[in-house]
Amino acid sequence: MSESSTTPRTRWFVLRCATNVENRMRDKLEQRVATADLEEMVPSVLVPTETVTEMKGGKKRTLQKKLYPGYIMVEMAVSEDGQIPEDVWFLIRETAGIGDFVGGDRNQPVPMEAHEVERVLMGMEVTEERPALRITFKLGDRVKINEGPFESYTGVVDEVNEAKGTVRVIVTIFGRETPVELEYWQVEEAA
Repeated sequence: MSESSTTPRTRWFVLRCATNVENRMRDKLEQRVATADLEEMVPSVLVPTETVTEMKGGKKRTLQKKLYPGYIMVEMAVSEDGQIPEDVWFLIRETAGIGDFVGGDRNQPVPMEAHEVERVLMGMEVTEERPALRITFKLGDRVKINEGPFESYTGVVDEVNEAKGTVRVIVTIFGRETPVELEYWQVEEAA
């Protein structure tokens, strides 16, 4: 993040765009800002994302998930009375694919509150360090164990602990139902 995100003259605004083109719109807006030599006026354009790890088809995947599909955040310099400078206003409004500002009326958008910006930025930093797990199993799902001493056993999910990244599976061993705690990636959906 740029140093200017802490100066009182800049504020964060939210812009609408089509879903699944947020990164392209961010890049397009950054390119237009650079071409117009307005980097000082628009120091940051970002698509809020989190890093998510999930299991699919027995394979562990890490991917970037958009926190707010269809929206991008823009940090902009504002005047003392909170107005967006005219050249920046027109540059953003005339960028094809960028919709309206979120909040306020068409001519005077409302900036994000400081605590909202902080929550989004902190959420992005935390997930960069330690990816959030997305365990797709639910209570009652039939699963097959792929690894460990119970490999090839099938059972039913009894508990999901996303914080620890584990699932408890009830398997039948010697005719008795036995709970087995496993890492989420050690199981897959049973066919």
